[in-house]
Amino acid sequence: MPIHVTLPDGSPLELPDGATALDGAQAIGPRLARAAVAAAVNGEPADLSRELHEGDQLAIVTPDSPAGVDVLRHDASHVLAQAVLRLWPDTEYAIGPTIENGFYYDFRFAEPVSDTEFPRIEAEMAKIVAENLPVARQELPRAEARALFAAKDQPFKVELIDDLPDEQTISTYTQGEFVDLCRGPHLPATGRLGKNTYKLTSMAGAYWRGDEHNAQLTRIYGTAFAKKEELVAHLEALEMARQRDHRRIGRDLDLFSFHDEGPGFPFFHAKGMRLWNAIIDYWRAEHVKAGYEEIRTPMILRRELWERSGHWENYKDNMYFTEIDGAPFAIKPMNCPGGLLIYKSRRRSYRDLPLRMAELGQVHRHEMSGVLHGLFRVRYFTQDDAHIYCTPEQLEDEVRGVLRFMLHMYAAFGFSDVRIELSTRPDKSIGTDEMWAGAEGALTNVLKSEDIDYLLNPGDGAFYGPKIDFHIRDVMGRTWQCGTIQVDYGMPERLDITYTGADNEEHRPVMVHRALLGSIERFMGILLEHYGGNLPTWLAPVQVLVLPVSDRHAGYAAEVAEQLRVAGLRADLDDRSESVGKRIRDGQLQKVPYLLVVGDREQEARAVAVRARGDETGAVPVEQFIAEVTAEVAERRLPAAAG
Repeated sequence: MPIHVTLPDGSPLELPDGATALDGAQAIGPRLARAAVAAAVNGEPADLSRELHEGDQLAIVTPDSPAGVDVLRHDASHVLAQAVLRLWPDTEYAIGPTIENGFYYDFRFAEPVSDTEFPRIEAEMAKIVAENLPVARQELPRAEARALFAAKDQPFKVELIDDLPDEQTISTYTQGEFVDLCRGPHLPATGRLGKNTYKLTSMAGAYWRGDEHNAQLTRIYGTAFAKKEELVAHLEALEMARQRDHRRIGRDLDLFSFHDEGPGFPFFHAKGMRLWNAIIDYWRAEHVKAGYEEIRTPMILRRELWERSGHWENYKDNMYFTEIDGAPFAIKPMNCPGGLLIYKSRRRSYRDLPLRMAELGQVHRHEMSGVLHGLFRVRYFTQDDAHIYCTPEQLEDEVRGVLRFMLHMYAAFGFSDVRIELSTRPDKSIGTDEMWAGAEGALTNVLKSEDIDYLLNPGDGAFYGPKIDFHIRDVMGRTWQCGTIQVDYGMPERLDITYTGADNEEHRPVMVHRALLGSIERFMGILLEHYGGNLPTWLAPVQVLVLPVSDRHAGYAAEVAEQLRVAGLRADLDDRSESVGKRIRDGQLQKVPYLLVVGDREQEARAVAVRARGDETGAVPVEQFIAEVTAEVAERRLPAAAG
C-alpha cells in the first residue's frame, strides 16, 4: 500500500510503503535528491535514511539553508574526530558540536598536540572524505551503548550516557571504524562533505563540561561551508579579524597588557589611559547634557544587601567574597544596590523625579579561565551604569529618552547600524505578574512609538525585569551587545524605596537600569577592532607626533609640540637619533593621525609639513594646523572604519 506525505507548500506526495526521506526527495526531483543533505520529518531533524509513514510532513534540507550548512559542519566535526583518532589512537574524545560559522571537537590527548599538526590532520580528513564512508545511524539499548564506549576506553562518552535522563535507547553514528554518540542528523556518506569546503582554524584549552574542576581538554576549532568560495571568503574575513585583533593592537600601540599575577584583570598603560579618558570625557559631557548626576558607590558591601536585592539567589556563583570584622561581605558584580542606598539616604518627593544617577562603577565577576579573552571577557570591568528613578507615569518618556541617547552616542563612535532586541520575563525572576506586565508593556510601547524594528526574545530578560538590548555592527559585520535598558519594579520593593507624592502619601518609584557602552574595557576593544587601530582623531591616544629632521630642528619641534599640548591636543615629540624616514614609518605603525615633520623651511616659516594618515598634504602655518585639528576633534569627525 502506498503512503501519503505532505510537503512544506501543503501539496501531497505519494510514495511506496517503506520509502525514506531520500526517496521522497527523488520523487520530487533528481536534482533535489542530489543536493539533499538531510530532512525534517514532522518538524524534527532527520537523516535522509529516515523511513516515512502515512501522514508525515516532509521537508528536504539542502546546503543552501542554515540547517543544511549546520549538518555539513556537524559531519566535519565527526570527520575531524575520526582523523584525530587515526593519527593518535589513544586519544579520548568528548563532544563536537556546531557553532556559529563552524564547529569544534574536544579531545584529551595522551601527548601534547599543537596547531602545527593541522596540515597533517586536514590531510587525514581529506582521506576520510575521499573514502566516501557510509554514515549509519543505530539505536542501541542504553547498557549496550555504554558497554560499546567503555570497551573503546572513552570515559567522556560513558559519562554522557550515564547522565542522560532515563533514555532506554541511545543513538550512535558509525563511519568506517569511527563511532560517536550523537542525535544527528548526518550526511549519508563522508564523501558528501566535499573537497576544500572545510578548514581547521585554531586550538584552545577547554574544561570538560565547562567546569574548571574537571579535566582540561584540547579544543580544535574548524569551519565548513557548502561551497569552496564561501569558505575562502570566510577565511579572508578571519584573517582580517586576526589583523584587527584588539589584543595585538593593544600590544603594538602600548595600550594595555595582561599578567599572570592578575589573570583576567587588564593593566592599562599610559597611552591606554589616554584612549580611556577620551571615551570617558565624552561620556561625562553627554551625560551632563542629558540631565544625569554622577555618583560613586563602594566596591565591597555586606552580603545581606545582596540577599535583599536578589543578587545572592540569582548571581552568587559569579561573585567574589571577603570578610570584614567577622561579617560576610561581597565584591560588587553590579552597581544597582549601591545606587539604591544613595536613593534611600534621604527623603524623596515626586518633585525630585525623574532622578537620573550615572556611575562608572568597577565591578568584579568570576569567569572561568578558559573563557577569558582580552578586553572582551575579563574578571573586572567598568560598567557605564545609570539608574533612573521615576513615577510610573514618567516611565515611557524616560525609556524613550534613554533609547534616543543610546543611538546618539553610538553614532558619535561610528556605529550607525544598531539591532535592537526586546527580552521578556525569564523562568527565574522576582516580582509579581502585574509588575512584569507593566514593565514589558512600557518597553513595547516605546519601541512601537519610535517606529523601531526589533527582535523579540521571549524569556530572556534579567531576573528583575524585561530589557531592551542594543547590538552594534562593526566594519567586519560582527554584532556586539553593548547597551541595555531594563525596567525594574521588583528591586525598589525589595529595598523599600519610596517617594512622597502630590497627595502626601508614600509611593513606590519605578527603577530603570541602563548601561550604554556596557563595559568600557570591552567597548574599547570593539573600537580598536572596528577601526583596525586607526581611531578617529578625537579618540586617538596620540593625535599628533612631531618629528624634527635633525638635531638642529629639535628645539623648534619641542616648541611646536608644546603649542599643540597647550591647545588641548595629545601631542608627542619623537626626536630620536633614528632617520626621519624610520621615525615616519614608526609613527604610521603607531596609527598616529597626524605626523608633523619640521626642517629648515618649516622652522624658518613657523610652519609644519603635515602627513595625515600617511598622505603628505604639504606645509601649513602652525596656528592653521592647530585650528583645523582642534575643530576636527571638537566635531568628533569620523574617518572610514576600514583603517
